[in-house]
Amino acid sequence: MAVREKFHYDLKTLRQKLIEIGSLTEIALSKSIDAFQAKNVDRALEVIDGDSKIDLLDEEINDFAILLIAKQQPVAIDLRRIIVAIKISTDVERIADFAVNIAKATIRIGEQPFVVPIDKLVRMHQMALEMLSLGLKAYYEEDVVLAKKIADMDDEVDHLYGQTIKELLQTTQTNSEAISQITQLSFIARYIERVADHATNIAESVFYLVKGRHYDLND
Repeated sequence: MAVREKFHYDLKTLRQKLIEIGSLTEIALSKSIDAFQAKNVDRALEVIDGDSKIDLLDEEINDFAILLIAKQQPVAIDLRRIIVAIKISTDVERIADFAVNIAKATIRIGEQPFVVPIDKLVRMHQMALEMLSLGLKAYYEEDVVLAKKIADMDDEVDHLYGQTIKELLQTTQTNSEAISQITQLSFIARYIERVADHATNIAESVFYLVKGRHYDLND
């Protein structure tokens, strides 16, 4: 196999690893909200148990990408592809960590009835999951139009986050006995908000890949 042909094969391998880590993380994030809504401890434990595979994949992607840079010394678009793969893998792995955090908070809440409606949390989570899916699709298709949609959705997640925290703080004033659960719900809201931020980072990486310059989509 010629050197250049081998390099393109390696780039495809790197892309395939990103597809795998992205898919596993989407599943973990989806499971985490299912577990939360249903108060399903077993499902929450599945999210926690599955995280080690995602961590290993992230390490593989980083090591493989660094090896490609060292061996091939790529320039221009090929170098951007490798750098973006590292950045996106890091954001995806962090999203998986937040899915684990949601699962752990779910276990801490246990079977207690929710002291506040969780509809905003569920909506936030659904949007964050959609943002991740769109971000990965935008990367695979190198589509900046899709990437821009993610930034718009992030604004709505931030708005819902602010409303949720306000409602939870108000509830502590009228139901001090529920402070433990309210704390966990606040954590979950924050974890989801951070998932949305990392999905926006993925969108910014897509812009960098396609346009060759950095854009701040949170402005």
